[in-house]
Amino acid sequence: MRRSALSAALGRMEHRGKMVYGCTQEPRSIGTWVREHMPPQATASDKHRDAIGLGQIGFTGLDVVRTVCEFRRPLAIVWAPNQRRIGVALLPEGVIATRLDDGLELVGHLPPIYPEWLGERSFLHEHEVRFPYIAGEMARGIATPAMVIAMGRAGMLGFFGAAGLSLDVVAKGIAAIHESLGGGSGSWGANLIHSPDAPGLEDALVDLYLRCRVERVSASAFLALTPAIVRFAATGLYLDAQQRVVRRNHLFAKVSRTEIAEQFMSPAPPPLLEALLADGKLSEAEAALAKKIPLAEDITVEADSGGHTDNRPLSVLLPLMLHARDRIVSRHNYDRPIRIGAAGGLGAPGAVAAAFAGGAAYVMTGSVNQIAIEAGVSTLAKSMLAKADMADVAMAPSADMFELGVKVQVLKKGTMFPQRATRLYELYRRYNAIEDIPAAIRQELERDIFNQPLSDVWNDTKAFFTERNPAALRRAEADAHFRMALLFRWYLGWSSRWPISSEAERRMDFQLWCGPAIGAFNAWAAGSFLAAPENCSVVQIALNLLEGAATITRAQQLRAMGVDVPAAAFQFAPRPLA
Repeated sequence: MRRSALSAALGRMEHRGKMVYGCTQEPRSIGTWVREHMPPQATASDKHRDAIGLGQIGFTGLDVVRTVCEFRRPLAIVWAPNQRRIGVALLPEGVIATRLDDGLELVGHLPPIYPEWLGERSFLHEHEVRFPYIAGEMARGIATPAMVIAMGRAGMLGFFGAAGLSLDVVAKGIAAIHESLGGGSGSWGANLIHSPDAPGLEDALVDLYLRCRVERVSASAFLALTPAIVRFAATGLYLDAQQRVVRRNHLFAKVSRTEIAEQFMSPAPPPLLEALLADGKLSEAEAALAKKIPLAEDITVEADSGGHTDNRPLSVLLPLMLHARDRIVSRHNYDRPIRIGAAGGLGAPGAVAAAFAGGAAYVMTGSVNQIAIEAGVSTLAKSMLAKADMADVAMAPSADMFELGVKVQVLKKGTMFPQRATRLYELYRRYNAIEDIPAAIRQELERDIFNQPLSDVWNDTKAFFTERNPAALRRAEADAHFRMALLFRWYLGWSSRWPISSEAERRMDFQLWCGPAIGAFNAWAAGSFLAAPENCSVVQIALNLLEGAATITRAQQLRAMGVDVPAAAFQFAPRPLA
């Protein structure tokens, strides 16, 4: 969706009780009235209705709930001194405030709320989307081109899960997205995961992204900046007519530590820029401009998420990142915003509303989207995820950073993967070579984990690395401990493929990346239309989370203004939205 269509896309129509997000006119905020500035006199036509259309004033809990559900309409807050209670009434569109008689006082009003406006407006304009919402980049193509396309058509941002896929498969996915959304569409991107054991892979992916006009990349699991990530962000920088630096490529940095976030929020390091300039990877103008702006202007705070995570609570991590952002902006005297988004633990409307209330510019979901129709996992895997509760997750060794002891958060209900992967890492730490492991334990591994002789596993491992990373294979030939790591990584790598290809006989070895949010989503969706697999699309998940967040935001507004808001007003049941 281009900027010229953004304002026309904002709005909402009602059609027989079904929410219809239509292309009407941009919603207009009507401000906030305070009692010190008295509104024009209005003559009441009856006890609870004024002459210019103030709706029926409600004082009961049910009245408040009904008013909360109409959050796209302005409302008045009325004080009844004789009854010593506060009531609410919906206002006609465009009405600022009225004065009532018969002992009722109008103490204030609230303007409409729109899900489109829950986040930072600059996010919508910069990325040419309608909603401040991202479907995250689940690796191995779980975030499929179909998912990205659906999000783009709905005016939201989606990232293709390119990590773990071959370059050919990534190129085909990019081509499919371009074909469906159009070459000029800005509402999509792809991910770039840090690959410390294969830095050439990062370079190859950036080459592909630049060649195929992928203008948005979400970088994840980075422990430090690399030439590849700096090259992507700096390529195409130029000055507009107002001498303002303009980006062609937008880098999103998914981080869970402030020290890593500060690297992305700072200008690109001069040594990396100089090396890229010397190699002909950047022009002098691009390198010079990269020193004046943040490397990334969208920082996604990754809290207790699936996959790579530090398991930090969002309520702690988000304020820290916002403070770090303010400190970096002041230090470098930036004249452009750095947006802080929220990810991890967002499985229900309350969590989304809390993220926005805490200052998040946008939200990103991940775990919950694996249940979506468009997700690139098998029906069997989706059914396992749909039965998970909040506590049905565990940390297990990561395939891509196995030797470093890095862990990922995965599903533990219905699978033995966390225990088996941990067993392999313990053996790696205890022994220096596969031959040092006692014969009885090696037989246990062949029987219970690999389901084949270790010699066959090594032959398969050699074939893989011969094609993907010959340097790693040469190192393994000289280093028995590293050879054992590669052999164990065979299991960790295949365990994330089996849920995709639906290897039912390997169900107990499924590695499904997910965080506690999956349990929150399942509890919220239980018994609703989203519980039916055929209804659970990535767009329906997104719209319902946003609609629910707006509902909860309105309820909290009323509570903060003294209205007695019942618990039911903070509940939003999933429903078909379009």
